[in-house]
Amino acid sequence: MKKELSIETLAVHGTYKRDETGATNPPIYLSNAYQFQNAEHAANLFDLSTAGYIYSRLNNPTSSVLEETVAALEGGIAALACASGQFAEFMTIVTLAKPGDNVVTSTLLYGGTHTLFTSQFARLGIEFRFANPANIEEFEKQIDDKTKAIYLEAVANPQGFVPDFEKFAALANKYKLPLVVDSTCATPYLLRPIEHGAHIVIHSATKFLAGHGAVLGGIVVDSGKFDWANSGRFEEFNTPDESYHGLVFTKHFGPACFAAKIRVSAMRDIGGAISPFNSFLIQQGIGTLHLRMKAHVENAKQLAAYLKTNKNVAWVKYNGLEGDENYTNASKYLKEKGASLLTFGIKGGYEKCKKFIEKVTLPIHVVNIGDIKTIVTHPASTTHRQVPDKELEAIGISGDLIRVSVGIENINDIIADFERALED
Repeated sequence: MKKELSIETLAVHGTYKRDETGATNPPIYLSNAYQFQNAEHAANLFDLSTAGYIYSRLNNPTSSVLEETVAALEGGIAALACASGQFAEFMTIVTLAKPGDNVVTSTLLYGGTHTLFTSQFARLGIEFRFANPANIEEFEKQIDDKTKAIYLEAVANPQGFVPDFEKFAALANKYKLPLVVDSTCATPYLLRPIEHGAHIVIHSATKFLAGHGAVLGGIVVDSGKFDWANSGRFEEFNTPDESYHGLVFTKHFGPACFAAKIRVSAMRDIGGAISPFNSFLIQQGIGTLHLRMKAHVENAKQLAAYLKTNKNVAWVKYNGLEGDENYTNASKYLKEKGASLLTFGIKGGYEKCKKFIEKVTLPIHVVNIGDIKTIVTHPASTTHRQVPDKELEAIGISGDLIRVSVGIENINDIIADFERALED
């Protein structure tokens, strides 16, 4: 029996099989369309009766390597790469829900996700019901016969909250709902949500997977473990699709029917395809994912410990610090017992935060995370700017909160720069 490869080896080698040239990296296929062998071959491709390439909005050979690699890293059956993490979320929801349906989700979400859910999906008639992820009973109370998914972040951005995945998986299974997990901040190196009961995993590949602040990309991974045929909630998966001459997704694609439907329906009709060049660069980034994530987390632990001792710091929240409210779940679920995001408050509030951000010289001031460079952000005025003030307070985004995506520079240099910027 062949031994399953480790995450580290999978990250380095991916799933690419060398072609006749012997090239050790996958080629970048800059082609928008692919020639058919004959008329019958073309018809079979369009009928989904044979696999292959038609048009790069649907799939591309370079992007296929990335999709197969991330699916393998997550332990899923298939994956779909797209233009951004935000579009990965959008495609997932429109594949699962229609007007009149709802999704029960965490109150602790990245600001852009919160705005997408409450603004754009509201216009489409899909309701998002928010609940405290620390209280699973709140989630259960929101579920009804129109609920189509439970949605969580593996490590909440920026709060650092780590859910008890086993409890949420049990809840999802009880109501025959897919559990969708945005694992951007965890990556498959720190956490494989499918192993803990998740059915769909989403990544903004822009962040840690790519790792170098250069490209945009999103990925959706299908676990292949949700019973779409017998849930009783997904009629469109189980009835003939007239756009494919009566094809029934659950019968034709079996366990991979969600991955197929999101590609040949949502991606086909809405677009949002990833550039093959971006797919190539994300694949390159994944090769060092395990090394970078170790360094990210180790630096975050040391920076958090230092900030706890600084007289000008009012508070520190980091799930890798013993005593933090998220430490128990982080230790239980995350491989390095912590992630690379931390938040802290500066005595003096908003004005002091502004001065700190303007005084640091090593970190960059952007709204990205997951870069090899340390990043500092003031969420209340940037990433969560569109979230109403009363909701900011409820989800713990205070005016004195600084988010740090800790990079992989020498930790002594990071601490020295923070110390200087925090001086009175």
